[in-house]
Amino acid sequence: MEDRAVGYAKKRKGNNGNYRYTACYLDIKGRMRSAGTYSNKKDADKAWQRQEVEVARGRTGDPGRGRQHFKDYVEQTWLPNHQIEATAREAYTYAIYRNIMPTFGSMRMIDILPEHVRAWITALKNQGMKPVTIRYQKIILSAIFTTAMDDQVTFIHPCRGVRTPPVVRKPLEIITPEQFDDVYHALPEGTFRLLAETEIDSGLRWGELSELRVKDLNLRTRILTVSRTVVELNPKFHPEGRHFLVKDYPKDKEYRRFKLSIQITEKLEAHISSANLTRDDLLFQMPPQDKPRARITEIPDPATLGRTEPNEKGRTYNHGTLSAYTAGRCRCDYCRAACTLYRAARRAEGKDNPRPRRVRETDGHIPNDWFRRKIWYPALAAAGLNSRPTMRDLRHAHASWLLNGGADLQVVKERLGHASISTTERYLHTLPDADETALEALARTRNRSTTR
Repeated sequence: MEDRAVGYAKKRKGNNGNYRYTACYLDIKGRMRSAGTYSNKKDADKAWQRQEVEVARGRTGDPGRGRQHFKDYVEQTWLPNHQIEATAREAYTYAIYRNIMPTFGSMRMIDILPEHVRAWITALKNQGMKPVTIRYQKIILSAIFTTAMDDQVTFIHPCRGVRTPPVVRKPLEIITPEQFDDVYHALPEGTFRLLAETEIDSGLRWGELSELRVKDLNLRTRILTVSRTVVELNPKFHPEGRHFLVKDYPKDKEYRRFKLSIQITEKLEAHISSANLTRDDLLFQMPPQDKPRARITEIPDPATLGRTEPNEKGRTYNHGTLSAYTAGRCRCDYCRAACTLYRAARRAEGKDNPRPRRVRETDGHIPNDWFRRKIWYPALAAAGLNSRPTMRDLRHAHASWLLNGGADLQVVKERLGHASISTTERYLHTLPDADETALEALARTRNRSTTR
């Protein structure tokens, strides 16, 4: 091994005629660095010797890097080079600029200490932020400083040892088979009923379900292969500026295969045949959006339609008039029609430019929020459920129903693609009648004395 030159104190004369000493040392790459300038050689020697020790320990970073501002490090180094999923990058970016950057953006990296992180968490709590959200914000901040320590930008991790408010895990509320039947029959007939039934039968994640293609289902063996998922992004986070990004692997980054029931397989086969779907087509596609809504083309005499509810000034208006729509803020069919006909007349006279009909941009995939607002929530309202389950809750129901019916825990874990079996165990005994056997056993024991 080659001998490596040691540091030294460089003597130089200042503008005032006094001599000063610059502590010089070699970093791990053999470059000469300064550890500061001192008024005497003794202090300079101690400075370069301390730095040599740090280099030997592997702490070879330039101390000047820690003086950069948090905002500059995140924008110029961390965000551009941190390897994360596109959806995580989108969520992290929004969280950083909304909740982290206002506090730490103008601070130097070396100046951020645990006390500052504790004060920040307290401020978020006082703003009414939920504990689970606070924990998420701290996870992002901690990831930034973990990378900064690895890059030797700073040697203090200000998030370590800092606690967040406790997050209470609420019990899962599982939709029952009877409740699902009510929602199922409230859904529009056709594709969306089949989509919901496929979800309850397979337990797929939404991205896996909406990316299913004909080639993923073997109709003879009834084996479904989950090998891809699709995510929705703001176009600025998409590599090609689009809304949907198909990933060639599911969330757990491992393909999985499982069998579907005979009933759902036959329905999917009939759907494929009737829709003339090819091997590469999506099983569930966004319906056409160019169908115009039915509109009232003629309004009866407004005097016969009654009056609107009083507005904030206590005034009422005849239904079917422009005043009722604008001043009365009524949105009944006749008041909407009055506004529509008025605007159509102005456009016909060349006074207004027609606005193109707004449609949801999609490449065939069904947007998650569009499905919730247009299809799922109306069905829940029509079904009269007290709770408001989501499509993700159907995945929970799939696991719970399987375990309640006696399915093997490991089999359910593999069907759902859980990384840990402890995640699957959360679905044990989650249905409302799951404790019935325990209560019956308790009753038999308590009543044993009365039968003697």
